[in-house]
Amino acid sequence: MDLRLTPAEQDFRSRLEDWLTQVEVPAGLRDYGSTPTREDLDAGRAWQRRLVEGGWAALSWPSPFGAGATPSEQALFAEALARRGLPRQLSFVSMELAGPIIIAYGSASQREAFLEPIRRGEQIWCQLFSEPGAGSDLASLSTRARAAGDGWLVSGQKVWTSGAHYADYGLLLARTEPLADRHRGITCFAVPMGTAGVTVRPVKQMDGESKFNEVFLDDVAVGPGDVLGELGRGWEVALSVLGRERRMLGSLAIGLGAALTEVRREAERRRLDDAVFRARWASLWGRVQLLRWTWFRFLSDRGDSAADPRMSVLKLTSSELQQEVARLAADILGLDFVYGDAGARWRRVFLAGHGATIAGGTSEIQRNILGERVLRLPR
Repeated sequence: MDLRLTPAEQDFRSRLEDWLTQVEVPAGLRDYGSTPTREDLDAGRAWQRRLVEGGWAALSWPSPFGAGATPSEQALFAEALARRGLPRQLSFVSMELAGPIIIAYGSASQREAFLEPIRRGEQIWCQLFSEPGAGSDLASLSTRARAAGDGWLVSGQKVWTSGAHYADYGLLLARTEPLADRHRGITCFAVPMGTAGVTVRPVKQMDGESKFNEVFLDDVAVGPGDVLGELGRGWEVALSVLGRERRMLGSLAIGLGAALTEVRREAERRRLDDAVFRARWASLWGRVQLLRWTWFRFLSDRGDSAADPRMSVLKLTSSELQQEVARLAADILGLDFVYGDAGARWRRVFLAGHGATIAGGTSEIQRNILGERVLRLPR
């Protein structure tokens, strides 16, 4: 693999750096990760408009729907924004899950209705997949869609739904054929979150934020025009969504390099950069770089094969590295980590890092996928 930038990639990076030095960053914008809080929405929408105006929105979407950027260009973009502490888009679920899924499985009318509002940040989507009894084992979901006229009435409960309390639409998985095999008879729907029968209850997280929710569905009416993909073939859509989710959650570790640099500077300032610290720091730095290049390779080699089980290595390694980097910061900050403004950011990172090993499939599930589907070990 040739790691040198091509002339086209060097030009892309130069144009991006020039734009970033000139663009007006909206007041209050922070790197909120994959999901904004409700308080982040105004600044996040303003930032999405800046990205659209600059030609930097929907880089991962193929032309003519989006920018059609190459994998290397997407990686350069992600790194440049991570170094500046800026989010890559308004909403990860909207831009990196809903948009590509609508492009791949949606009808012409669905593409026309949804894609441009998503790209411009005018429409936010959430992911109605996980349930109280079907989190990592998603195929055991029990939400039912029973036939009613030419459509269906959906009843069930979803949980850990990021952004549902402000989302306009949801990607919903429900059983349309309850007697079919557990991987069959599932259908994916695009559901307006304002539909009668949808109740959203925000969940308070241990880091003090409320990004995800419980969602209750009581006879929610959906029709044939709300189906994404083929009726009863929703598991195929789900695998594509989950693969993209793992790949993009893994890519969040692009920002870990900048975080480690910040930890090293703090250790130097406090004169705690002894041999023990340097050994821990160098080990983490090496693993972050390995993860970084693995993500680049997957972007380049796998194209849109989001359902490839090897994507699980990105999710697994990224989420566990987030925790380890936060632990190193905690050791350096000492009492400042426990209380006061100096450690506030790192407290949030530390607490959120524990959620990262659950969201998108737990670390245990990722190891099962890698063992069974990649290494071909017995179940």
